Amino acid sequence: MPLTSDSLLKIRAAFPSVSSTDTIYFDNPGGTQVTQSVIDAITQYYLHRNANVGAAFARSQKTDQTVTEARSAMADFLGAPDPATIVFGPSMTALTFHIARSFGETLRPGDEIIVTDLDHDANVTPWAELETCGAVIRRIPFRVTDGTLDIDAFRAALRPGKTRLAALGYASNALGTVTDLAPLVAAAHEAGAMVYIDAVQSVPHIPTDVTALDCDFLACSAYKFFGPHMGVLYGKRSHLESLTPHKVQPAKNYIPWRWEQGTPNFECLSAITAAVDYIASLGVGASRRERLLSAMSDVQAYEQDLSARLLQGLQRVAGVTVFGITDPERLQERIPTFSFIVEGETPRMTCERLARGNVNSYNGNYYAVQVMESLGLLENGAVRVGLAHYNTSEEIDRFLVALAGETNQ
Repeated sequence: MPLTSDSLLKIRAAFPSVSSTDTIYFDNPGGTQVTQSVIDAITQYYLHRNANVGAAFARSQKTDQTVTEARSAMADFLGAPDPATIVFGPSMTALTFHIARSFGETLRPGDEIIVTDLDHDANVTPWAELETCGAVIRRIPFRVTDGTLDIDAFRAALRPGKTRLAALGYASNALGTVTDLAPLVAAAHEAGAMVYIDAVQSVPHIPTDVTALDCDFLACSAYKFFGPHMGVLYGKRSHLESLTPHKVQPAKNYIPWRWEQGTPNFECLSAITAAVDYIASLGVGASRRERLLSAMSDVQAYEQDLSARLLQGLQRVAGVTVFGITDPERLQERIPTFSFIVEGETPRMTCERLARGNVNSYNGNYYAVQVMESLGLLENGAVRVGLAHYNTSEEIDRFLVALAGETNQ
């Protein structure tokens, strides 16, 4: 069901930090606010479940249940075929380095890995460092005119028998571009390569289905979809079982535990389940997966409407240059994340002005180093604002007033 003014009131009420202040949270690409249910899940874990796993006593068994529930929730959220294919870690970056290290040990000198200039560095450097294992790194550029990946260059870089892995981003954390990954995954597989997807920015905004994508790995961050600061990794069972993890000797040697170094953050696993269940509560359907797909479809439609309003407003402000897709007819090709600069001031100055207007935004490169270098913005970066489903058109109007109010004065 489409999001209405009544449902938006309920949505905003579910987020204490959103409902209790006049602050405009447009810093969502760097991390979203959390629901009261997420806060409560952490509190209730400490009160009633706090223990380590694997013991005979009740609290330990409840913690076992906490882990099982979180894996099941994320499998539903990502469309994974089996909860055992869900791995948790401290961050997407840490999980990617973990997988890359083990994958690197399977390489032969001259094997090739594809990375892109459109990606967050967390899906570049872990693979680029495998040059020390003899790998050849091939970088794929993007079109600076609209922030889209050069698909022809990607296909040309695939070399059957040589390309071992392609690291691709689902949505750009700097420009908001959504890449149509399914044909790229199929082309990579045809060349004999695995595909590792950074979905950190996409999963809060569009429905995700790792089974339909047929990707080999997909990583995301719970704090980008209203949860705690933790990373989540999906991996095909065959890969999680065949690659060799780096772990302590007594640790479990079966998936997914063999990939989780040390004691997991159980209280945050409880919060991940709460975050997924919150999203599911916005949809309709018999199963949680059906409710999640319904909810994410509605969220995507609502956020596209907000994006149209924001983009139109940015284009009316004198001296503002917006990067990435700016054609209002192509909003389905992006998430509601926008980067821009204001003539006559640094991005930091712009963000400081916005902060005085009670608008949260970010400046810099957001670890999208090659994006900023390609755009000629590496020194100061750009201003980034991003929307979530708890944002409103009224907040966009207030932001635009704050942005235009002191520009070039």
